[in-house]
Amino acid sequence: MPGDTYPKFKAAAVQAAPVFLDRDATIDKIAEIVPRAKAMGADLVVFPESYIPTFPVWNILLAPIDQHGFFRRFFENSVMVPSPQSRKLGEIARQNEVFLSVGISEKSDYSMGAMWCSQLLYDRTGKLINRHRKLVPTWAEMLSWTPGDASDLRPVETELGKIGTLICGENTNTLARFSLLAQGEQVHIACYPPAWPFRRVASKTGQGGSYDMKEINRIRSAAHAFEGKVFVIAAASVLDEDAIEQMTEGNPENRTLLENAAKPASMIVGPTGDYLAEPVVGVEGIVVADIDIAESIVLKEAHDIIGRYNRFDVFQLHVNQTRIKPVRLYSTASAHEERTPSPSDFEELGPEE
Repeated sequence: MPGDTYPKFKAAAVQAAPVFLDRDATIDKIAEIVPRAKAMGADLVVFPESYIPTFPVWNILLAPIDQHGFFRRFFENSVMVPSPQSRKLGEIARQNEVFLSVGISEKSDYSMGAMWCSQLLYDRTGKLINRHRKLVPTWAEMLSWTPGDASDLRPVETELGKIGTLICGENTNTLARFSLLAQGEQVHIACYPPAWPFRRVASKTGQGGSYDMKEINRIRSAAHAFEGKVFVIAAASVLDEDAIEQMTEGNPENRTLLENAAKPASMIVGPTGDYLAEPVVGVEGIVVADIDIAESIVLKEAHDIIGRYNRFDVFQLHVNQTRIKPVRLYSTASAHEERTPSPSDFEELGPEE
């Protein structure tokens, strides 16, 4: 007698350059790329970290005193949620009948400077079903982004399976990864930048003073996939000539640094830790692969770290999923009675009006 069945679908990791610091033009580019991925059979389409309006590589490249102009442009072109721009992303998902994951720089509605590195996930109807804010901006990123919280650090149950998201360096955060797995994650979205120059001198691998992006993205993707017996869709962006020209501002040393930076790599990895399709490295492209959630079952027979291959009487993880706010306002009637919320207090986890 047949038992339960589990989702099968195609996933796409998009590796592409945004239109540098141009929010609306980048959204238009997304609208052009998603139908291509759909034509390749994709049900889930994943775009890179901070794809809108770009990843702030200048945080690494320039002294803080030289970044003011970039910071202003970055804020002006970041995305508020909800907004006409976030609604347009939902419309792209709806028109193409795909699940759509897009990295954005998200700006707040209460500060003329607060931003988060966020990843949005829309379902086929255009409904925003998750918004994950990066827990800790990495290294120089703290010059642009504020820390997020764990309010959306959870996999979302969908017709494709339970989908979770971590951004760039969070994929090396053991507890963040485990928290998603422990909540039942089956499909993991991992998003990455176009470049990560870390030294001005060449590394031992000859990667222009940077990490070998293909190798470290493979290691992180394979580790999470193999440990959790899940599927990982990893998407990175690309530095195009326009971005290099604008960020280097005629400085030949910085241009050489960016031109020689390790090339980005996007990939899809299965629960054995193996590639499910050939990665895209250094250029724009789309990686598409078949996902069969049931493939995890037999692998968990031997090694299930959120089941019988663990000791929860020995190890315990506590996750605070409270949304962080700069102020909580109360009425004078009672110190424990919060004021009536305004519309901006609500999370955009449904269709936008």
